[in-house]
Amino acid sequence: MSYRELATRPVLVWSAVTVAGRLPVAMAPLALVFLVRERPGGYSFGAVLAAAYVIGEIVAAPVLGLRMNAERARPQLVAGLAVGAAGFTGLGLLPGAHPVVLAVLALLAGAGPAAVPGGLRALLTSLVPERAVTQAMSMESVLTFGIWAAAPALATGLALGVAPAVPLLLMGVLMAVSVPGLWGLPSGWQQTAKEDGTSLRRSLLRAWPVYVLGAASLTLLALAELILPALLEQRGIGIGWAGPLLAGFSIGSAVGAFVYGLRGNWPGPLAVQSLVLVLAVASGVALVAVLPWTAAIAVALVAAGLLQAPAMLTRNLALRELLPPSALAAGYSVMYAAVGAGYAASGTLAGGLLKVVAPSTAILCGVGLTVLLTAVGAVGEWRLLGERPKPQEAAPEAPEISGASDTSDAADASDAADASDAAVRKVRR
Repeated sequence: MSYRELATRPVLVWSAVTVAGRLPVAMAPLALVFLVRERPGGYSFGAVLAAAYVIGEIVAAPVLGLRMNAERARPQLVAGLAVGAAGFTGLGLLPGAHPVVLAVLALLAGAGPAAVPGGLRALLTSLVPERAVTQAMSMESVLTFGIWAAAPALATGLALGVAPAVPLLLMGVLMAVSVPGLWGLPSGWQQTAKEDGTSLRRSLLRAWPVYVLGAASLTLLALAELILPALLEQRGIGIGWAGPLLAGFSIGSAVGAFVYGLRGNWPGPLAVQSLVLVLAVASGVALVAVLPWTAAIAVALVAAGLLQAPAMLTRNLALRELLPPSALAAGYSVMYAAVGAGYAASGTLAGGLLKVVAPSTAILCGVGLTVLLTAVGAVGEWRLLGERPKPQEAAPEAPEISGASDTSDAADASDAADASDAAVRKVRR
């Protein structure tokens, strides 16, 4: 299936809702820093607000995702976006409020819509035929990286060119505008069977290796974004190059997502694809730490970006294989929290190391953490795949009935094979 076949009205409406709903999320950390930078201890306070926002996302995403009703997800998506819009608008209207008030508003702005990305992703895959899921998720990745590339410039331009509160007010308006668009989409997606809370949690916990490998891929993004300015200073390169170099990484990621979606099925299992891609991205980031020339760093970052998006795509596709439809939104939300935690952990480690080692060494230590997480996730996923029953193990033996005809025996054998195939399909889902 080609990308042109995704140009349907529901997918276009979904894209508009996604842009309006996710652009505020991408702008939030930088906008929060600019909001309070002129207050005493402004940059430190801005970092605290950004941390409160991220903590709200990480904590709320799995909690809200577990409670999302697959068949009637719209009310929960509306509520999440409304809370986020209220949080951002409150921050924009009350920039001089007490620090605790601002921290609570930032926490609400992050927590309210935390499960929305997972719900929207599950909704997107329900809008297209099964054969087009890879293309749809690749399109989503292209859209996401485009949003993240534009968000810093938009937040900076409005905060410095107009007023520090303007980005927050715009973010509140955008998130509120995305709400009516949900009525142009189905109210939810089909699920094969209802699961109780215990079954759902068990399904999500079994997929822990996928989350670990997803977190590993985002630790590399944190290294590229947070330590690059310090690395450029170490190399004697103008710090102004940090913006264009990171833009090259984002553009490379968008291109990589598009190319991955051009082909429905790539060689090898998703677990192998992900392992190879994450290790390749890690190699690219390690090269950034040791290369002394601006052009060489740019090439390494673009190459790493090209592989970064496919690495995350394989994780989301792997979740879709492992989880039943009723657990997809929760699974995507847990993944959202896991990659956020990976980003935060890598950034914290690298920031601490910068106080005692050179930026290049800090990046290499972060790459080492990524390789460790990758090894743990890969081993866990291979063990998980090895637990799947084989067809001959899943099929019950049909009792031999004396006097049965050959035709009856053949029918029984066919029924047993069908039951076996159904059991295997159920496990893979």
